Amino acid sequence: MRRDLLSLDKANANAVARHLVMASKLIDDDPRLALAHARAARQRAGRVAVVRETAGITAYHAGEWAEALSELRAARRMAGGPGLLAVMADCERGLGRPERAIELGRSEEARALKGDEATELRIVVAGARMDLGQFDQAVVSLQTPELDASKSGPTAARLFYAYADALVAAGRVEEGLKWFLNSAAADHDGDTDAEDRVAELSGDQ
Repeated sequence: MRRDLLSLDKANANAVARHLVMASKLIDDDPRLALAHARAARQRAGRVAVVRETAGITAYHAGEWAEALSELRAARRMAGGPGLLAVMADCERGLGRPERAIELGRSEEARALKGDEATELRIVVAGARMDLGQFDQAVVSLQTPELDASKSGPTAARLFYAYADALVAAGRVEEGLKWFLNSAAADHDGDTDAEDRVAELSGDQ
């Protein structure tokens, strides 16, 4: 971030950096205030890719889908590369355009993604399939080598949760319960409500 801000004069760079730091500190607890800081940074340094990316991420957390998409597209044009493709696809979902999210998942940039980034995009695309009522396709789209119950951590927990959710929506409740249990076991930080879903489904059995 410091390297990217070297194109600015020192006083402006310091002011932009302070706004970016505040945006990152506030994004979880007060996304609207975080967005105000990100917008202030963008007004001062709109030609710096990391500033536009931060503005996009913050707008996403604040539920400003169109603004987030615009900022992330700008960041990609400036910096190149696939950027935060999963976030962009989720913005399309937020704007009621699941078909566009699926198109992003089929793009050349999507095929270049590896590891957690590829998994996150798969989760979003599966969600877009769910939006369209394509439950069986959502299940299939998540069936990758990463769907390994021995894995743990935030990305694994979200993947297992998404897979469980798709299975239940497709009418495969017992399998869904199993994967909600796997998600709960992998979710050391409590990022999902997998345990609640397990209790809910167990009560329905």
